[in-house]
Amino acid sequence: MENTLFDINPGVICGSDEAGRGPLAGPVVAAAVILPPGFPVSMLGDSKSLTERQRDEAAAMIREKAVWATAAVSHQVIDRINILQASLLAMRKAYEKVAAKARPDVLLVDGNKTPDVPIPCIAIVKGDAKVPEIMAASILAKCERDRLMALADRKWPQYGYARHKGYPTPAHRAAIAEHGPSPIQRMSFAAKPKERELF
Repeated sequence: MENTLFDINPGVICGSDEAGRGPLAGPVVAAAVILPPGFPVSMLGDSKSLTERQRDEAAAMIREKAVWATAAVSHQVIDRINILQASLLAMRKAYEKVAAKARPDVLLVDGNKTPDVPIPCIAIVKGDAKVPEIMAASILAKCERDRLMALADRKWPQYGYARHKGYPTPAHRAAIAEHGPSPIQRMSFAAKPKERELF
């Protein structure tokens, strides 16, 4: 259900964001977060603008104080339904996990598309730099995806996933050229890698 900021009384806000739209490998991960009153929002920000230490400290506080959940959608599903639909699916799954624990009144998501959820949902462009709940979700999604890619690096160290997290860096492209696609390669991305870097 889609709505606008002017149609509703916000009530309990749940924010959602994803991490991993642009990589050539690995899952896309989304998080959903309801922040409690008095949460120290000054420690939040767009996950891409924070240092790793800042993200980790903020993530620890969010996990301790907030109602939250993460959800991952695999590279196989990304290849089957495309990255946009996979991102929206991940956000819906994360929202559903939060909604099982709390009762959000509205879901605010980063970007310009909304997942299919049964409550009012508003897409906010650059929401991860504007809305604390989306900032918190951005941080959790980024931390969880980085954790998953670090685990992938242990299984397939030749691809360097711990360093580039699957993004299309020269080192990653060189590893693919040398070793072939990894077991978590997004095969639908391999055909048009330059285009995918725009995400």
